[in-house]
Amino acid sequence: MGEVILRTTDLTKIYGKVPAVDHVSLTIEKGDIYGFIGENGAGKSTFMRMVCGLAFPSSGVMELFGESSVKGLETARRRMGAIIEHPALYGNMTAMENLIVQRKYLNLETGEAGKKENQELLELVGLGDTGKKKAGKFSLGMRQRLGLALALLGEPEFLVLDEPMIGLDPIGVMELRALLQKLNRERKITILFSSHNLSEMTLIATRYGFLHKGRLLEESDADTVRAQCESRGIRLESYFVELLQKASSVSAMPKGVR
Repeated sequence: MGEVILRTTDLTKIYGKVPAVDHVSLTIEKGDIYGFIGENGAGKSTFMRMVCGLAFPSSGVMELFGESSVKGLETARRRMGAIIEHPALYGNMTAMENLIVQRKYLNLETGEAGKKENQELLELVGLGDTGKKKAGKFSLGMRQRLGLALALLGEPEFLVLDEPMIGLDPIGVMELRALLQKLNRERKITILFSSHNLSEMTLIATRYGFLHKGRLLEESDADTVRAQCESRGIRLESYFVELLQKASSVSAMPKGVR
């Protein structure tokens, strides 16, 4: 086993009496591009919010870069970047101005070196020529790109991206896929991301976590899943549906015969 970036043990989040995340135990190692798969309401965003410190677990243990205490997790989160649900942007500011504000918030270099990095990040995500255009006038895809640039400030080692491909046209999706692979390959950034575009996920993920009603149905190596799908002539969507059907049949069985 390689270096563990994130490990959860029975991580649970309950709202009222309903478990949004239900005893999830998973491991993400350094270098993974971990694809989080689940239908709407499966608990993906809630899980990611807990990893990012935006929601507090009801129970269970989370280790991030080996840290599990409240103070340790706070320190470890400085080594990661994230986009959860929708990027938090200042609509009355340009892309560059958004980066400048975020850089100040993170106590990063704001001089010439900081300006240079900001421009490099904007060019990296395809927003290098947006000039004085305000973020509030950006398309959904452009806002996603700016959110990614913000997440990359401070050279994070771990990226958590909730639906980063939403709103992107086919070319944009291809460009983002290439960018994430480049970040993973060249900058050694470990990535956890969710997407409903499972066909695209098969082109980038190295491992999968399948979530349903807050529970982790399966955690698999992407090559293993790909081999099973190819041998049976099915796609990842069908593989996931079969996991759902199996989970439903098990839950419907009397407790004594499970």
